Amino acid sequence: MGVVRPKLSFSALLPLALDLLLVLLAWWAAFWLRFNLDIPDEYLRVALHGAVLALPAHAAALWGLGVYRQVWRHTGLPELRRLVGAVLLGAVLTAALIFMARVADFPRSVLLLHPLLALLLLGAARVGQRLYFERHEGAARTGRPLLVVGTLNEAAAALRALKGSSQWRVVGIVSPLAAEQGRSLQNLPVLGDLSALPQACRAMGVRTALVASLPGSAARRDALLQSVEGGLTLLTLPQPDDWLSAGTEGPRKVQLEDLLGRAPVQLDVRGLSELFAGQTVLVTGAGGSIGAELCRQIARFGVARLVCVDMSEIAIYQLEQELRATHPQMQGLYYTANVREYERLRAIAAQHRPAVVFHAAAYKHVPLMEDGNEVEALRTNVLGTLHAARVAGEVGAARFVLVSTDKAVNPTSVMGASKRLAERVLQGVAAQWPGTQCVAVRFGNVLGSSGSVVPLFAAQIARGGPVTVTHPEMVRYFMTIPEAAQLVLQAGLMGRSGQIYVLDMGEPVKIVELARMMIRLSGQTEDAVPIAFTGLRPGEKLYEELLADDETTEPTPHPKLRVAKLGADGGLAAQVVEQWLQQAGPAPDAAALRAWLQTLVPEYRPR
Repeated sequence: MGVVRPKLSFSALLPLALDLLLVLLAWWAAFWLRFNLDIPDEYLRVALHGAVLALPAHAAALWGLGVYRQVWRHTGLPELRRLVGAVLLGAVLTAALIFMARVADFPRSVLLLHPLLALLLLGAARVGQRLYFERHEGAARTGRPLLVVGTLNEAAAALRALKGSSQWRVVGIVSPLAAEQGRSLQNLPVLGDLSALPQACRAMGVRTALVASLPGSAARRDALLQSVEGGLTLLTLPQPDDWLSAGTEGPRKVQLEDLLGRAPVQLDVRGLSELFAGQTVLVTGAGGSIGAELCRQIARFGVARLVCVDMSEIAIYQLEQELRATHPQMQGLYYTANVREYERLRAIAAQHRPAVVFHAAAYKHVPLMEDGNEVEALRTNVLGTLHAARVAGEVGAARFVLVSTDKAVNPTSVMGASKRLAERVLQGVAAQWPGTQCVAVRFGNVLGSSGSVVPLFAAQIARGGPVTVTHPEMVRYFMTIPEAAQLVLQAGLMGRSGQIYVLDMGEPVKIVELARMMIRLSGQTEDAVPIAFTGLRPGEKLYEELLADDETTEPTPHPKLRVAKLGADGGLAAQVVEQWLQQAGPAPDAAALRAWLQTLVPEYRPR
């Protein structure tokens, strides 16, 4: 497909004519400079002869390189680079024509001076027009005043994104860097640091601030604290993936993920494409928060067939509706099945022969599994993992990935111990099926996932409080749902059989600070929505451990993934689990269950 060039019309030829006038002016200026502003009479003929050759050469270069496909009023570096190329090409063509025409006594220094002068004039004309339109549009703009929060580099990116917006009018910048105080960017002053945000907004008559700082940065959190004092609304720009979403335009309100999220995960896109493209992938727990996001991410890599399994009818229905709309070309199969039913799971897998299996089905609510549901945690988390891993091995899947948790480290709850036992079971299956790479991935709390603290806090804030926090010193690791799913995919690609991967969860967050951030994001204060401390619940720990230090983990090629140094299981755990659960019946004694669990997970310490 060839380059589309402007049609020959008056509106297209007029800019060319104006440019050629500037080229001609530069031509005479080059001669004047060559002869100290006094061209001898004998060189006037040479200049005229050369101009006749230079004008068509530059016209051909400017038109041929598509300079007039660009809009002058929006001239930027890409347009100026194209202009430089056209002027240099015109200079080369001019020199070639002059040498071919054998113009006598032609001063060669003019051939060097002319393109410099022509570029100066043509560039100045474009920059001048852009400045004129920007000043004109700035004077006429009636959008709402807006402050930008971020460094000058971050503010520059935000200004580019807001360019042409009729809704917003940026009036100043607040920078977290002391060295940038008092400076300006595009005639916008840096009004102070983050502590000055409320005062700057009052002085400028602003009620809204756009946070351009990186997701998860301290500047974002500090801006939130200051916004409450000043009664401001905080906005942020969507991430690149959000721009592609339907209905996502321009700035949006700051969300919790923007405050606790981090820089995007760097994925091995080529490796994942090779793993998934044209393949069949099976996901258990596909209707849950992590399972559904895994399905979304896998679909992006061109999987041929995605087999989604979940025991919840409504969850699998909602996932089906979403994936049919977003990936109509993909063959999706949706089953309401339970991983505890081995024969049913094997029948589904045998029918579709998945190349990769992701096992996200689990019970994960600690207090609920701690009181009256202990055996359910074992049957789903341990026996379900054993079934899914065995099925993956039997159908010849190349990879099996277990989604585990930080609560499996030195567990104090039945849920945590069940996930640690599931890891041991997985290692045993890995030894039995060497053709299937079986790996586990541990991570902490996921923002907004079902059963997490975030939806609970949101509901409590909506009711006017109080927001219930178990302990003022309780801390947890957090990551966003997309980040967690992407790292699970990456670990599945990299992992060797029997390995347990630990995700870099960043810095831990105090739950009480999380509650305060959510209260402030809702536009409330702690006076209006109080925080109440209720005490630790059964099975809960103040601190979750990830085993992510150098003594207990080993690095991998990916900066956010490490491998836990844990011994492999020879398969004994799987046999013991099956036998004990068959004998335990529907309602085993809770104390006996915990005692038995300690024999298989020695680090388990019931609280």
